[in-house]
Amino acid sequence: MSAKLFALLCSSLVDTLYMVGVSSAIAFIFGLPLGVVLLVTERGQIMERPALNRFLGSIVNAARSTPFIILMVLLIPVTRMIVGTSIGTNAAIVPLALAATPFVGRVVEGALREVDGGVVEAALAMGASPWQVIAKVLLPEALPAIVVGLTLSVINLIGYSAMAGAIGGGGLGDLAIRYGYQRFRLDVMFMTVAVLIALVNLCQGVGDFLAKSLRRDGRN
Repeated sequence: MSAKLFALLCSSLVDTLYMVGVSSAIAFIFGLPLGVVLLVTERGQIMERPALNRFLGSIVNAARSTPFIILMVLLIPVTRMIVGTSIGTNAAIVPLALAATPFVGRVVEGALREVDGGVVEAALAMGASPWQVIAKVLLPEALPAIVVGLTLSVINLIGYSAMAGAIGGGGLGDLAIRYGYQRFRLDVMFMTVAVLIALVNLCQGVGDFLAKSLRRDGRN
């Protein structure tokens, strides 16, 4: 591997980590409360709002059913309005975050759904308010499952960030396309794929470790 190619690989890896890190943080910030609302506003839940639940659910389903590459193109005017450009790592963060937020919302909703209903009923019987049930019962009980789901979200974002390179998003995907595919450099393609695989395995390992640690703490 030449020094120039190694420098490009390191720079592309940093860009990918930046895109995935920032978009993950944004998706977690908005996706966590979205998942909570999706659960607690269901019929029969502690903050029942069927109309609101159907409205949010339809938006989430529509966003999740749109292929990411199409979503990136559709959001070009929005991206340009927010960051001033539709090309580069900063521009890629907008569609990445918007694509990941509905996924995180469903992940959180599913994790909260696994919490034993008897625990919630006991908390309500003791006089806890709905917000106290959410903060002190639902979220702590579901935290290991939430961590597992968020790990999957980050891994999905790594794949999405590679696709973002197809339309000038930067990162490892851009490196693979411009220096690998367009120049017929199979070695660059394989090297990029190897780095992406290593990155996914690292994220999965860290997520599994955190989830297991939280489960042990819960049992203790």
